[in-house]
Amino acid sequence: MAFPATRLRRLRKSGVLRGMIRETELTPAHLMLPLFVQLGEGERTPVEAMPGVERLSISQTVAEAGEAQELGIPAVLLFGLPAEKDEQASGAYDDEGVVQLAVRALKEAHPKLVVVTDVCLCAYTSHGHCGVVLEDGTIDNDLSLELLAKTAISHAAAGADAVAPSDMMDGRVGALRSQLDAEGFKDVPIVAYSAKFASSFYGPFREAADSAPAFGDRRSYQMDPANAEEAVREALLDVEEGADVVMVKPALPYLDVVRRVKEATRVPVAAYNVSGEYAMVKAAASAGYIDERGVVLEALTGIRRAGADIVITYHAKEVAEWLRR
Repeated sequence: MAFPATRLRRLRKSGVLRGMIRETELTPAHLMLPLFVQLGEGERTPVEAMPGVERLSISQTVAEAGEAQELGIPAVLLFGLPAEKDEQASGAYDDEGVVQLAVRALKEAHPKLVVVTDVCLCAYTSHGHCGVVLEDGTIDNDLSLELLAKTAISHAAAGADAVAPSDMMDGRVGALRSQLDAEGFKDVPIVAYSAKFASSFYGPFREAADSAPAFGDRRSYQMDPANAEEAVREALLDVEEGADVVMVKPALPYLDVVRRVKEATRVPVAAYNVSGEYAMVKAAASAGYIDERGVVLEALTGIRRAGADIVITYHAKEVAEWLRR
């Protein structure tokens, strides 16, 4: 006896109403494009570990962001590469720093583009850590908060639409919120890296941002990959301190965390499809082992299905082009 197909199976096979019953939507409007900004004129410096990704001078950043916006991508996330570094990360909160200059240029050229800035010290410190390092090698959390707040205020003053603290210092969301409010930036949202794991997937990024630590690692302030309950607690704490969006980073190995954070916080959730995830797909596609388009669209749909409202990905422009076609 032949068993009848289920209703959904019939719809899938025939294609009738398939798009209307699809449970998860992936569009360019869900994407945010990370950009690495450097000083110089008209320069594009390829990142060897991330094929297709480049360090961009400010004029090239403006051009790249314009192309992304034309493809329907509403937002970019800026990472700066300063000309010089020091122990106090002074380039991070310099009003004439590379990110501050880039924000002004972007908002002048593309006023409707959402410009989000990464707020951290690692790319600006001579030692490569995300906070101020004491003589004994430990991080001075409170002093680091002061510098991070100065950085966020300088970005907001330059015109940033939102700031994204990625340092994982204790209490940094509360510190940024109170200082931003005190300086008249009450309407600038905070996109908090709430569950940022001490991951092996960050390697290519550290080449791109020139932010590898000169000694030790970041496990004392980034999260243990084994801990999901802790991720939920961190996200809830960030929301309590004033975070408007919470982020899980990396994305693909932590889809369970994305789901749990979304269900626990009930606020918008971003997931960062990080450099190692990007580089692996690029390498496998280059070798002919996978279909890049199919794999990327499936992976990003999975990130959305897990609960991410925003997907930060280096594939953003390619995805937008694929979806358009």
